[in-house]
Amino acid sequence: MGCKSQVGSENWWDDLSLYDFQLPRRLIAQEPLPNREDARLMVVRRRRGTIHHHRVRDLPKILRPGDCLVFNDTKVIPARLVGFRTATGGRWEGLFLRLEGDRFWRVLGKTRGKLQYGETITLLDLQGREDIQLAVGVRDLDGTWIMRPESDEPVEVILNRVGRVPIPPYIRGGQMVESDRERYQTVYARQPGSVAAPTAGLHFTERLLQELREAGIELCWVTLHIGLGTFKPIQADRLSDHQMHAEWAQITEETVQKILDCRRKGGRVVAVGSTSVRTLETAAQDGTLKPFVGETNLFIRPPYQFKIVDALFTNFHLPRSTLLVLVYTFGGFDLMRRAYEEAIREEYRFYSYGDAMLIL
Repeated sequence: MGCKSQVGSENWWDDLSLYDFQLPRRLIAQEPLPNREDARLMVVRRRRGTIHHHRVRDLPKILRPGDCLVFNDTKVIPARLVGFRTATGGRWEGLFLRLEGDRFWRVLGKTRGKLQYGETITLLDLQGREDIQLAVGVRDLDGTWIMRPESDEPVEVILNRVGRVPIPPYIRGGQMVESDRERYQTVYARQPGSVAAPTAGLHFTERLLQELREAGIELCWVTLHIGLGTFKPIQADRLSDHQMHAEWAQITEETVQKILDCRRKGGRVVAVGSTSVRTLETAAQDGTLKPFVGETNLFIRPPYQFKIVDALFTNFHLPRSTLLVLVYTFGGFDLMRRAYEEAIREEYRFYSYGDAMLIL
């Protein structure tokens, strides 16, 4: 990877500034393409060091029969909350993260002033009308709050009424439009629990999935519920000082067997998105892929050695992010830096609604 001498330090890859780049704002995609699979696809071959340009719809011809695509089937919940402090009328915004027990919510929130234990937040529905109230509980060390909805309804019912799709801030300032309810969700989403989409999967249509099956490519599923860690930038100057938030993940015996069969027959394990990578690698930490259910805080950074993932289908990521570090670790520092420079030069669309890269 050739940069060691440039940086002049044994662990040169640990320096966060190496994962920075300048991106013209016009390249940040604000809307998805009308047809998901029409997105551009940069194909990077590590062994040859080559870069070629395709479309996502070309994937059945690029992959080989016997390869196995691994998707994250998590479903984005309408987790963004808007309301006001009942006593003062001050604006409040929040993000539902998960249930704690049967009745309590863990919430990330912001408002002017300091919330007080026992006060209430009045939530607004999608038409801006007053809805249920949240009673404010304790604040945890990570800045999240425990709150209790003053309603006995299931959380899914409440969120479907008052929750907005948690669009990232670099898309329209985080403001949802109605089409995001469908488009900021993969077509195969099944397991509710994420506060952000596994965005590499947004490129796939039912038609493309069927074409992949007909081309002899195996499809299988893992689950990782994307949580607070997605919104936490790397603050430390050195990667080794960054702490990942834990996220719940699962890989079943059925998926494990499909992947092991694929490898035995000489096929490649192609992870769709960084969350699929982290789930697979978490389940193979001892060198053998096994069923797994639980929390993972695996931070994939150099000099990590991949145990199960052979290829990666991914979007173009934010600078100085854990996602970009994972991609550089998998693809090789010099080659990935060259690929990102070419993506900017060729005006690829970046981030959640943008184009894609396949690293083989």
